[in-house]
Amino acid sequence: MPIFKKQQSEVIINLISGAGILGFPNRTPYAAAKWAVTGFTKTLAMELGPDNIRVNGIVPGNVNGDRMERVISAHALADNIEPEEVRRMYAIGTSMQCFVDPEEISHSICFLASDFGKHISGQILAVDGHTETLYPRN
Repeated sequence: MPIFKKQQSEVIINLISGAGILGFPNRTPYAAAKWAVTGFTKTLAMELGPDNIRVNGIVPGNVNGDRMERVISAHALADNIEPEEVRRMYAIGTSMQCFVDPEEISHSICFLASDFGKHISGQILAVDGHTETLYPRN
């Protein structure tokens, strides 16, 4: 922090998880860890704001890619259903019924780190199509 404070204009962006704003049944330790990152983000924003250091969190939703495919496969195996059915359930677990692309997360990070976000701090930004549930059931 001394280096950041010396700069008088830095940005910290933490990646959280929907579990860090919603909770996550049957994944209590994971959810607790992610809630800790949420609290850390908000508290650090309070502590570092006077030094013009902004701290925010990004909550990625169902992000297209290998990691999400592994999550879907594990969920399908555990529930003895087809992966496409799990994919459908995850999509309808969001208000916009979608998955997001990794670039959408990076664009949000670039926005928060830019001058366009120069007065945004202490916020948790969900880039997820509005997740309503993390472990949907059909």
